[in-house]
Amino acid sequence: MKFCETCGNLLRVQVENEDRFLYCKLCNRRTKLGEEITVSTTKGEDKEEIIVISDEEKNLFPVTEIMCPKCNEMREAQWTMQQTRGGDEPPTRFYECKTCNWRWREYS
Repeated sequence: MKFCETCGNLLRVQVENEDRFLYCKLCNRRTKLGEEITVSTTKGEDKEEIIVISDEEKNLFPVTEIMCPKCNEMREAQWTMQQTRGGDEPPTRFYECKTCNWRWREYS
């Protein structure tokens, strides 16, 4: 993951005319993507990869209705889950409001 140097928001990949940019939805900063963004770690014969998702692919995430902290209303939000803490802890849920694009996470 890469973060905006101006505001600290998570950067997204934006594709324009076969060119790729890292773009911040909060402050609209754009920088041309100079390298492929994949992170690989090798553990024996297993290989893990983190792939950056474009805005077009983002629409494939599941949607739920939840209280958006920024809108302060029930809104549709896309969500994902990731194990960010120990294996004996519940996973972290990440949400993005489809109305205001605010992102937040929820721990159990």
